[in-house]
Amino acid sequence: MNVVILGRSRVSAMVPFFIRYLKEALPDVVFSAQDHLNAAVLIAAIVSGSKAKISASSRTYPLYEYPAGPLTKSWWLYKLMRTVARRANALTCVSEGVAAQYRSMSGDQRYVCVHNIVSTPSQRERVAEKLSHPWFTDGSVPTLVAAGRLLDVKGFDILIRSVALLRERRPVRLVLLGEGPERPRLEALIEDLNLRHYVRLEGEVENPLAYFGRADVFVLSSHFEGMPNVLIEAMMAGCTPVATDCNSGPSEVIADGETGYLVPVNDHKALAAGIERALASPIDSNDLVRAVRPFEEDVVIDQHFSLLGLQ
Repeated sequence: MNVVILGRSRVSAMVPFFIRYLKEALPDVVFSAQDHLNAAVLIAAIVSGSKAKISASSRTYPLYEYPAGPLTKSWWLYKLMRTVARRANALTCVSEGVAAQYRSMSGDQRYVCVHNIVSTPSQRERVAEKLSHPWFTDGSVPTLVAAGRLLDVKGFDILIRSVALLRERRPVRLVLLGEGPERPRLEALIEDLNLRHYVRLEGEVENPLAYFGRADVFVLSSHFEGMPNVLIEAMMAGCTPVATDCNSGPSEVIADGETGYLVPVNDHKALAAGIERALASPIDSNDLVRAVRPFEEDVVIDQHFSLLGLQ
């Protein structure tokens, strides 16, 4: 594999160099992801006259990506993307919910769902790597795991409140993986609820998959998502998931009671009840593996090439 580094940190500065690359390298296929990069790639293809087939993937929920206010940076990106999208040979989104919103907002019915590649042989091997965390080695108390940037949209405050409620009825612990600006607020909440010995903000870790493979339950508490890779990773690792039934993503991979448990958004009591269901009736790991088959490498690649007419 030949890796070409364009050496530009700003997407707008990348365009002239990518135009030159398209003219010199003459690639047959270009894959891009995220709309600011999709727009840059499509502009470069139009200007260069490239004959490459281009597949542009949108990764986030458009109502979050493109606020309603006019003349903002994101508004201009939306207008630009609508203009240049006609050059794309395929327009994909990471979930059906995201694709439906793009079709509705843009009027372009070519937007279809092709998931991210999440499950690969190397990723599956990492699940079994050694983990020395004491909460995952003694097995005396059920341990929950959650992961993601510490942002308000992830609903980790709701999760922490659900743990406080659960602990009134049974022993349980939570390990939260990730960093972000909400850490001080979450730490204060943990103190206020007297959970310092039962909730750990572990920060960023080298191998989250090892945690997923040993936890009793994985919890996704987000207010909204596109398609949360971390949920798929946890299911791939054989961890029973509990997820909020947000705008898109979780309900497309979790059949409630069959491949996990879905709960309402922003409701710590419902989340606690969902976690109790998961602890009482864990999902068979074989059912979880089958549920994430659409995220395996060969399946996703075949879908992309089929859309481009290369199969």
